[in-house]
Amino acid sequence: MYRTITDHNKCFSKKLLPCFYDNSIKREPINNSLELEEKLKMEVQKATKNGKAALALSGGIDSAILAKFMPKGSTAYTFQCIVPGKKVTNESPQAAKYAEKCNLKHKIIKVYWEDFEKYTPILMQHKGAPFHSIEVQIYKAALEAKKDGFDTLIFGESADLNYGGLSDLLSKDWLVGEFIQRYAYVLPYEVLKEPELILEPIIKYAKDGYVDVHEFNRHDFYIEAMGSYTNACNTAKITLSTPYAHTFLTPPLNLERIRNGENKYFIREIFNRLYPGFKTPVKTPMPRPMNEWLADWQGPTRPEFWPHCTDNMTGDQKWLVYILESFLNLCDEIEVKNS
Repeated sequence: MYRTITDHNKCFSKKLLPCFYDNSIKREPINNSLELEEKLKMEVQKATKNGKAALALSGGIDSAILAKFMPKGSTAYTFQCIVPGKKVTNESPQAAKYAEKCNLKHKIIKVYWEDFEKYTPILMQHKGAPFHSIEVQIYKAALEAKKDGFDTLIFGESADLNYGGLSDLLSKDWLVGEFIQRYAYVLPYEVLKEPELILEPIIKYAKDGYVDVHEFNRHDFYIEAMGSYTNACNTAKITLSTPYAHTFLTPPLNLERIRNGENKYFIREIFNRLYPGFKTPVKTPMPRPMNEWLADWQGPTRPEFWPHCTDNMTGDQKWLVYILESFLNLCDEIEVKNS
């Protein structure tokens, strides 16, 4: 439902304990876009002071802003997922424009399904839990950065969660039941024969029957998302830098502006100051063509799952079932090895 173990007292196996995100970053209050810009600049300067930091640069505005603060000649990596014979989302042309504008060396990290097969066991073992599909790309980029002599990788993660970037989740006032249906990536009873519905992470943000989605995003969703980045980077033994995660929005989020098409309005203001004349690109999640990669996967075969439960799922949903089954298989292997 949440792409994480929400109760940190739980685990799948006592022989493979989960690694949880350490939510102890000191976060500074932000009242306007000028304050945010200055704080981001300071964090990038701090991360790059020894000359061994690189930037993960997407086609979006969050990392483009960070690119402006990187020292000239720094390296920026952009992920490009490859499906042979098929055209899929490619952020590298847009990212290349930012890199050129900021005088950065631009390198493309090509990601294949074979990378998922290669790195999945390593990432599962380190996390002690099933993991988000973005972790393979992050892990591969971290390995490449280390090989190139870097010890830190900078990401624009948490900008969306902290500053109103998830327009669809913020598009209306959600009743509790509606939001559970909307947010849950895969509802347990759709795939498991003995399901359990975990509602507390959402219900604790409910008031008068409605969910405070912004508070849910910047706390529980934030911890899940940051956990993916930290697991991938920690597994690769490289330092993760996330400048936006050192901040939080002080004024109430202006939902009217977001619902009128102006999401992440503070961040948009910064982008427009730093990139005059650039058109703000359409927001896209980190590309991973799961629809294509898992098109021929027939679904889980373990007895815990309903047969054919993934037949009508999207690729991203299939991945969550695929990785859960893979992790349960890993747990079984460890139990046998230690018995």
